[in-house]
Amino acid sequence: MRIVSTASNVTIIPAKVQTEINRDKYHQLRVAAYCRVSTEQEEQQNSYQVQIAYYTDLINRKKEWTLAGIFADEGISGTQTKKRTEFNRMIRMCRNKKIDLVITKSISRFARNTVDCLEYVRQLKDLGIGVIFEKENINTMTMTSEFMIALYGSFAQAESESISKNVSWGKEKAYREGKVQFQYKYLLGYKKGADGKPEIVPEEAETVKLIFNMYLDGYTLLNIADTLMAQGRRTATGKNIWSKGEVQRILKNEKYVGDALLQKSFTVDCITHKVVKNNGERPMYLVTDHHTPIVDRDTFNRVQQELARRTSKRKISDKTKTEQGKYSGKYALSELLICGHCGTPYRRRVWSRNGKKQVVWRCISRLEHGKKYCPDSPTIKEEQLHKAIIWAINNYYSCRNDIARILKANIGSVLECQGQEEILAAGKRLREIDQARNDLVNLIASGGCDEDKLDSEFEKLYAEEQQLSERLENLKLQNKTSEGTQAKLDEIMDMIEHEKFELETFDNVLIRKLIECIKVLSKTEILVIFKGGYEVRTEIE
Repeated sequence: MRIVSTASNVTIIPAKVQTEINRDKYHQLRVAAYCRVSTEQEEQQNSYQVQIAYYTDLINRKKEWTLAGIFADEGISGTQTKKRTEFNRMIRMCRNKKIDLVITKSISRFARNTVDCLEYVRQLKDLGIGVIFEKENINTMTMTSEFMIALYGSFAQAESESISKNVSWGKEKAYREGKVQFQYKYLLGYKKGADGKPEIVPEEAETVKLIFNMYLDGYTLLNIADTLMAQGRRTATGKNIWSKGEVQRILKNEKYVGDALLQKSFTVDCITHKVVKNNGERPMYLVTDHHTPIVDRDTFNRVQQELARRTSKRKISDKTKTEQGKYSGKYALSELLICGHCGTPYRRRVWSRNGKKQVVWRCISRLEHGKKYCPDSPTIKEEQLHKAIIWAINNYYSCRNDIARILKANIGSVLECQGQEEILAAGKRLREIDQARNDLVNLIASGGCDEDKLDSEFEKLYAEEQQLSERLENLKLQNKTSEGTQAKLDEIMDMIEHEKFELETFDNVLIRKLIECIKVLSKTEILVIFKGGYEVRTEIE
């Protein structure tokens, strides 16, 4: 077998890479510069202006370059590109083939996020657009590996993470020291005072007080929002549009009682800048009595309790998934009326018969299960129920005269006794001292004792007399104050006794304020339990 060798001529044709190195042989490169400063401080602003001036001059001095634009973000972090409007505009122009080359000071100016840095460098490289990083002396179109960019990008990201930790540490230190920063733009009722501390804005404070009072009066969040808009009241941002959320935020804001809760939210990491609510992952700091309150603490605490009560839910209906505690701003009895036999709340129903409608209240257990669990709960007509409750309230107020007389007698006896025993004891002791002094004088006059030997006894009696006299004057002064207080109390009691009150129509707001619970005992009788424990049995006619 014979092997035939054939020689072939191989000619190497070098790759022709379309880069800015050979493109400048044919036309000027359209060069864009990117600048960024991360804060809006004065020294950073100077750096920002210097960068723009430098790149404008640099590009215009090179005859092979033409200026495609200066893209600059100020006061923006480089850890993500979402809010960097100028950076994103530059990338869009690159994709539209309007830029041939990008030049920037360093990798940290381009991006402090390694992933973003590599991603955009690759995108631009695929488009045939290079990026020159001056500080690192890197041109992405001529480099053979991404290692250096990844390395410097990691350094930049690590630096951002370090800065973020330092900032977080500084904030937490300020929290521990009770240093509070206010966002007055979103805080209704306060403005920054001349001394730098929160100052109450009277007109806005009236709106805040109205919101708290209306909520305690039984209004729903939506009712309050509608009322505020109808009255033309403004929000913290000056708008006349109120929402349930806006009202709820005011009701929950501890700043209106003079406190400040710090670190309610926190930033998860410096790359995504995602802010989440602090549910116990980080410590929180409560600064009490930090500034002048708009609402008193008792009102604020009662509002928080009412918020918790209205939002608490307990399933009581198997068929309709009704939840007790789901607040009804329209009907007060939905929360107050319960069955005296099984303890289940009553529900309002509308019966239609022969074209006529009748409103009644029925036990939910009876509605859902018939007589299985509650065989004796009656159905009550709403009109008759309202009349019975109105009678109970008027009866409750008619008893105030007796309560006022008892209260007046008790207060009078307390004021009468206040300090009297001590006044009598002091007077008695002063008389004893006077008698002892006379006995000593008689003893000296009879020659029974030397005057010099009794000097110390006279000094003791005199010192005790002075102390008791001073104490007696103070007690008498306090007694005069009590007499003044008694006169004011007499005036208040007389007003209570002679003021007439009679409820004529059913009022849901007043019902919520006065009544704790209403038990349906039978078809003809209910038990009305007022706040404070006072009970009135009344018949349903």
